[in-house]
Amino acid sequence: MKFSKEAVTNAIGDGLLSFPITDFDSQGRFDEASYRERLEWFISHEISAVFVAGGTGEFFSLSLDEYREIVRVAVEVIDGRLPVIASAGLSVEASVAFAKAAEEAGADGILLMPPYLTECPQDGLVEYARQVCDSTELNVIYYNRGNGIMTAPSVQRLADLCPNLIGLKDGKGDIQALNKIIKTVGDRLSYIGGVPTAEIFAEAYLSIGVNTYSSAVFNFVPDMAVTFYKELRKGNKDVVKQITNDFFIPFVDLRDQKSGYAVSLIKAGAEIVGRPAGRVRAPLVMPTKDECQQLERLIEKAKSL
Repeated sequence: MKFSKEAVTNAIGDGLLSFPITDFDSQGRFDEASYRERLEWFISHEISAVFVAGGTGEFFSLSLDEYREIVRVAVEVIDGRLPVIASAGLSVEASVAFAKAAEEAGADGILLMPPYLTECPQDGLVEYARQVCDSTELNVIYYNRGNGIMTAPSVQRLADLCPNLIGLKDGKGDIQALNKIIKTVGDRLSYIGGVPTAEIFAEAYLSIGVNTYSSAVFNFVPDMAVTFYKELRKGNKDVVKQITNDFFIPFVDLRDQKSGYAVSLIKAGAEIVGRPAGRVRAPLVMPTKDECQQLERLIEKAKSL
């Protein structure tokens, strides 16, 4: 861990966040050399933190050994230039193991994913997250999505129990519920927009005080992604509207063609721009040839935006 709690909190609370895809070779194995090149390219752009082995990075399909190697490589490549946040999740025991691996590799924090499969009561979710927080010295960001959605009182209780809880990432897009959390918990936490293709929610997020979000399309149109974020923060509504209409709305329409395309299209886009990372792992599938052609046209459009 190379960054202080304050520095990590500031980094995730303001500035564009990047979530790199994970590189696999033709046999579906982690490709370290390609991943190193990707990370160097990522941090050559204006971003404030790097979230490795996250949802876009197919955390859900990684073994612990692969995860350990991915985080080690990321920490080595980024070398203190930006905070490195890794993921944890599935169960308390699995989360503790992932957090320990991230801590040993030198990460600056973890993004805590929802528990695996089962329906969860609010007090159970708080206990799940508390046990993981208590197991590590790392900064923890709770990912509020799927079957792990916490209400405002639950987030407040978790924040009271866990000093190393520094943030909440929204993965649902329920602005009313998120606004309740922000108004209840206040600046005790930093808040991150985290729905798939978060730019489509960016204006709504900003209106309730969420200044940043995770950009998946940064993986293949980084210049446009940075431009969109900067113009959003400047309040340039005309540019935000143009990019939203010309790129993000048609991209979301394409993304919604099939479950899992929030990740699959990102890998396809990376290949189109000459930075391939292999195929997604099952249960995800790659887009069809026609869908890739549609995506290629959108990427060409992005160059003018």
